Amino acid sequence: MKLSADLDGFRLYLQEQKLSDSSITSYVGSLRLFGTMYASLTASTAKKYRAYLIANYKPSTVNQRICGFNHYVDYAGKPRYKLPSVRLQRASYLDAVISNKDYLALKRRLKKKGPELWFFVVWFLGATGARVSELLKIKVEHLSVGYMDLYSKGGKMRRVYIPDTLCREASAWCLRRGISSGYLFTNRQGNPLTARGVNSQLKHYARLYKIDPNTVYPHSFRHRFAINFLQRFNDIALLADLLGHDNVETTRIYLTRSTSEQQKMIDKMVTW
Repeated sequence: MKLSADLDGFRLYLQEQKLSDSSITSYVGSLRLFGTMYASLTASTAKKYRAYLIANYKPSTVNQRICGFNHYVDYAGKPRYKLPSVRLQRASYLDAVISNKDYLALKRRLKKKGPELWFFVVWFLGATGARVSELLKIKVEHLSVGYMDLYSKGGKMRRVYIPDTLCREASAWCLRRGISSGYLFTNRQGNPLTARGVNSQLKHYARLYKIDPNTVYPHSFRHRFAINFLQRFNDIALLADLLGHDNVETTRIYLTRSTSEQQKMIDKMVTW
């Protein structure tokens, strides 16, 4: 089975599965990599590809590429070639996550100095737990009901709730902008922001306000939402539903503590 001419068909298949743009790009990239190494798909080349990935990439990247490869074998009607993922060692702490102190400081400075757009980007990310791809789908109309419904490729619905205070302040912001409908987060030309643009600007404001830029990226605020939620309402099953996790084990990472938190606990408790 030749792969070089199959990329467009595979991409279309993934689009029909309603996967995100980032997932499609990643999965097509996995097939492209496989195609540069092997002329055809066989049981032998599939095993060699997995061995190559394990030898050259970190486990999370290996699993991402294997996932893309497995989507391809489904598309090609060759499920017997599916590859097993590698086991990830669950981290015992979360270090590259913005602290609540820095999150509040960033919000405060953006609200005071602007631009308001980025104040609301940070607030929405931290108060809803939305992924950046989901954030960019929020519309003015969602503010009136206080939530946005998202549907997966299997028809499963997830509701992203927007706190009342945030809805009211964002609605007032829209009135000041003269916007009554459409996407909430747009550029000066009225086009939706991009995930890459959001990440870049967040890094810019982190550096501007002397906050560690390594902890300021869109997904960091999703982590912050989860950690804050569990500190105030210790219901991990509910949090898993809110975040859209299929397996509660994925959510358990938020029960762990950062390195600095662990160090402080040890310094305080261990006196022997």
